[in-house]
Amino acid sequence: MAAAEPGAAPGGGGCGPAAGGSVPVLFCFSVFARPSSVPHGAGYELLIQKFLSLYGDQIDMHRKFVVQLFAEEWSQYIDLPKGFLVNERCKVRLVPLQIQITTLGNLTPSSTVFFCCDMQERFRPAIKYFGDIISVGQRLLQGARLLGIPVIVTEQYPKGLGSTVQEIDLTGAKLVLPKTKFSMVLPEVEAALAEIPGVRSIVLFGVETHVCIQQTALELIGRGLEVHIVADATSSRSMMDRMFALERLARTGIIVTTSEAILLQLVADKEHPKFKEIQNLIKASAPESGLLSKV
Repeated sequence: MAAAEPGAAPGGGGCGPAAGGSVPVLFCFSVFARPSSVPHGAGYELLIQKFLSLYGDQIDMHRKFVVQLFAEEWSQYIDLPKGFLVNERCKVRLVPLQIQITTLGNLTPSSTVFFCCDMQERFRPAIKYFGDIISVGQRLLQGARLLGIPVIVTEQYPKGLGSTVQEIDLTGAKLVLPKTKFSMVLPEVEAALAEIPGVRSIVLFGVETHVCIQQTALELIGRGLEVHIVADATSSRSMMDRMFALERLARTGIIVTTSEAILLQLVADKEHPKFKEIQNLIKASAPESGLLSKV
């Protein structure tokens, strides 16, 4: 699913004054209307996340949507005003547009960015199949360098958890950033993405699947980006956590795939000038493990 950005519209930037805490909101989609609540001051992104949590199994992820607000002064719905914040009880709806997203699942180097999440030394003894995901992650980064794809890397609290493992070569990475937030979607990351024209797809891998990977993926689709999670390059301490996270993410329209599928989709044609190098990379570094049997 991609949600259209809110634009300027009559009706102002909020529902009206209210105290802090949670604010009741009626979330409408299709023939359904479900009451819920959001934090006081919640904006567009939190509304999108709430729609996904309430209706994720019913939303056609191949469509674009617009969020609308019921405006009492007009007695009808209007497009969500730019900068809108929820300040009092209100009613919003998610409306499918007629435009189909025909590129869903397609990858091109010019519109793709790789996200490498928290592949750090202190995780080595705890994460299942950690050696395998290091090997696959390194393969992906080599492929990114060959194809000229930007790479963004984060490290979770490196003071306590160490830096990215030595086996992962970060040469040429656009950004290597420490963080404490679980999601990779930090202001610095958003600024880096804004510098890259035409970004449509994020290839995401690292640890842990059910924490940082999951939260990053959900934030990215909330911003209208297409997310591809590399199943053979992401893991958790618990295989149950990993399995349920991947299942949940797939149901929300995130594409769960493999490193080989990603790299071959990016070259697309055996006549691609980098095909032989990508093919040799795949042949030379494909680990045989039980990780994919755990998807």
